Amino acid sequence: MASALETLCGQAYGAQQYQRIGTQIYTAIFCLFLVCFPLSFLGIYMGRLLVLVGQDPQISHEVGKFIIWLLPALFAYAAMQALIRYFQSQSLIIPMFLSSYAALCLHIPICWGLVFKSGLGNLGGALAIGISYWLNVTFLAIYMKFSTAYAESRAPISMELFRGIGEFFHFAIPSAVMVCLEWWSFELLILMSGLLPNPQLETSVLSVCLSTIQTLSAIPYGLGVHTRVSNGLGAGNVQRARVAVYAVVFMAVMETIIVSASLFASRRVFGYVFSNEGQVVDYVTTMAPLVCLSVIMDSLQGVFSGCGWQNITAFVNLGAYYLCAVPTAAILGFWLKSRGRGLWIGIQAGAFTQTLLLGIITTFTDWEKQASKARKRLSKGRSLADNRAVCE
Repeated sequence: MASALETLCGQAYGAQQYQRIGTQIYTAIFCLFLVCFPLSFLGIYMGRLLVLVGQDPQISHEVGKFIIWLLPALFAYAAMQALIRYFQSQSLIIPMFLSSYAALCLHIPICWGLVFKSGLGNLGGALAIGISYWLNVTFLAIYMKFSTAYAESRAPISMELFRGIGEFFHFAIPSAVMVCLEWWSFELLILMSGLLPNPQLETSVLSVCLSTIQTLSAIPYGLGVHTRVSNGLGAGNVQRARVAVYAVVFMAVMETIIVSASLFASRRVFGYVFSNEGQVVDYVTTMAPLVCLSVIMDSLQGVFSGCGWQNITAFVNLGAYYLCAVPTAAILGFWLKSRGRGLWIGIQAGAFTQTLLLGIITTFTDWEKQASKARKRLSKGRSLADNRAVCE
């Protein structure tokens, strides 16, 4: 849902409506906290729900306990994602880097102590994640409050944040659907692997593969196509937005070649990063070529889906993953007995379909029309703010 801010704050910055950026951040944090409460309630009963859908009881019990200990991190993550968009929209990269670096340096000893010395085991890992997220939020909030950089975007907290709730959800819901439809298909893959023979091995290996592409997907995301396109459209500079897309696509292609080649070259050893069990590592080695393909698809679709058309991307993801990927994965994994390898191939069929469709949409986008829509929405927001100021 925080992805909505990439459009809202990015365009506001391009249009030099700096006060609006701060107000939108406060609105987002308030809205995201509201959403965290029902998600927390769901998390409390997640262990039982997994058993109800046929998952291994022992694995489900451990997952349920882990999620309960992870709930404090949910609220921190919500605030952190909003604050990250505040800095991203203004191209303030150094504060985010320093904050994340400081949190990581503290996270390593905290996690080690809670996992190995406190007796909490994996539950200590969940608690460490929450502590580290809150530290990151604290560092970002302090910089936002006291830094002289872009002080004009630090709007005071006021009733104005409640007036933006409707606009935020208007962009946040399709943004969430766009992201969740894709990532839920991968999570569904993990659930399906729990129904295969030897679910401990299958879920372990697919979790390693999923964690790998989640980590590597941060690289193309860092190229910032969302911010650059939104800034260009908000400023009415169509050429700037168009060139940003083409430039980031080129950079993403170069990045995927390097990363996927490196991953393939280290396929026999990178499994040891996650596990010291030989059976898991050997299985991960056989999955490595498919993971390399996933890295390529994920990088390209990350660029194409970051151009601001959340509604269209949501429908693309729905068709690509739930009409193509999931049925194909089920057929290959269960009917043709390809197990986890078949499940992953099915998901990649959906990723290829998604990337192809988003590439076509990007190629034929009317950038003049997108810029016109951005100007109208920003002008409307400015007029409403001026009228309220006069009334007050």
